[in-house]
Amino acid sequence: MLYKICLVFIVFVSDVFAQNDSLQNVVYPVKVDSITIIGNEITEPEIILRELTFKTGDIVTEENLEYNKDRIYSLGIFTRVDLLISVEDNFNKLIIYVEESWYIYPIPFAELKDKDWDKISYGINLIIKNFRGRNETLRGRAAFGFDPSFHVEYYNPLLIPAENIFFGINLFYLDSQNKSHIAELLYGKTFEQKFINGSITLGKRFGLFHRLALFTTYNYIETPFYLKGISASNGRIDRMPSLGLQYSYDTRDLAQFPREGFFGIIKAEAKGLGVNDIKYMIYSLDLREYRKIYGSLGSKWRIASRTASGDDVPYYDYSYLGFNERIRGHYRAESEGNSYYLASAELNYPIVPDFNLSLDFIPIIPHELLSYRVALYFQIFADAGTTRLKGQKLSIGNFQSGYGAGFTFLVLPYNLARLEIAFDEYKNMEWIFDLGISF
Repeated sequence: MLYKICLVFIVFVSDVFAQNDSLQNVVYPVKVDSITIIGNEITEPEIILRELTFKTGDIVTEENLEYNKDRIYSLGIFTRVDLLISVEDNFNKLIIYVEESWYIYPIPFAELKDKDWDKISYGINLIIKNFRGRNETLRGRAAFGFDPSFHVEYYNPLLIPAENIFFGINLFYLDSQNKSHIAELLYGKTFEQKFINGSITLGKRFGLFHRLALFTTYNYIETPFYLKGISASNGRIDRMPSLGLQYSYDTRDLAQFPREGFFGIIKAEAKGLGVNDIKYMIYSLDLREYRKIYGSLGSKWRIASRTASGDDVPYYDYSYLGFNERIRGHYRAESEGNSYYLASAELNYPIVPDFNLSLDFIPIIPHELLSYRVALYFQIFADAGTTRLKGQKLSIGNFQSGYGAGFTFLVLPYNLARLEIAFDEYKNMEWIFDLGISF
C-alpha cells in the first residue's frame, strides 16, 4: 500500500514540473498564432473550439488560458484539460491537451431524495455521453425505494451546428409521496400521486454566454381520490399541456464548481393552456455571481425565487422549501406557498488546491475511470429564505436564516461532497452531509 501512495506522489510531482517546464519560456500576454488539439480521440474539434473566448490571432494572458481551460472542462466529457503555449521561432502554438472520460456509465446508485436521509432511493443509472463525438447525452434511469421513478433523456447541444441550435427530449415517470402539508390536512392522511410527463426543448445559443429555449410538456398527474386543490381539474386525473420560455446567461469558469463568473436564468411556463379548465403560470428566477476577492479567497452569492400564479394552482405545483431547495440552519424544515424566496452568500478558500490525480497503476480498470481533478475547500456561509401564500404579505420577519461553515471535497468530473455545521437564529446546531455543490 505504501509503494502505491509513493507512486501517486511521484506521478503528481513529475506532472507539476513538466507543466512548469513547458511554460517557463513564455512571456504573457502572448499572441496565439495557431491552435492544436491533442487527445480528442472521439470528440470533434468544434465541440472544444466553440467554448474558447478567443481565436487565432488574438492576444491572451495566463488568466485567459486558465478561464478557457475551465470552460472546456465544464463540458463534462474530459477528465483532464491543459492549455499550453509552445514557442518555436517566434511562432506561438496553443496546444489544447485533453483526456477523454469514460463515456458509458452503467452505474448502480443510492441517493437521498430531497436531500433527506430518511428518503433513500436506489437503482441503475445508464449514461452514454459524447457517443458520436458531439457531446450528445443519452440517459436512462430506473430508481426504486422512496419515490420510484423511470427516466429517459436525450440532449444534443448542436442539432444544427451552423445556427447553434440545441435540442432535448425527456420522458419521465414518478410515484411520489405528497409534499404538501395543506393537502395532507385536507385528505386526513398521507397519499401518493403518479406523475408521467414528456417534454421537448428547442433552443439557440447566442455567442458564448446567452441561451434562449422554448419547451413544451405534456403532464399526466393521477391522484387516488378527488379533492379540489389537490387536483387542478374537476377529476382525480389531471391531463394538461404546458408551454414555456427560458433564457440563461452563463459566464462561469468551471460549471461544476465555479470560482469566477455570473449565472442567471429566468423561466416562464404556462400550465394547462385552458385544457380541462386548467390555467396557471409558473415563474422562476435564479441569479448567482462568483468572484475571487484576494488571492485564492473566493466569494459567491445567490438570490432565487419561484412563483405559481393563478386562481387554481394545485398543491403539487406549489413552491417548496425543505426539499430540493433548503436553508442551512433549517435544513429539514419544510414549508410551502405560492412563492418562495431564497438568498445565500459564501466565502471559500482552497485547503488543497485542485490538481490532476491519476491512478493508472491500478490494473483492469480503464484509464478513463482512473483520472480525476481533486480539491478540498473550506467555506463559511449564510442562508435566508421564506415561502408565501397568495395574498399573504411578504415580511422580513417571516424569513428563516442560518449560518455556518464546512468543507467541500471535489472529485471531478464525477461528484462533490459537503460536510457542514449550521446554526439557526437561536444557535440551534445541525450537521449537514450532502452531495453536490451548494450553488
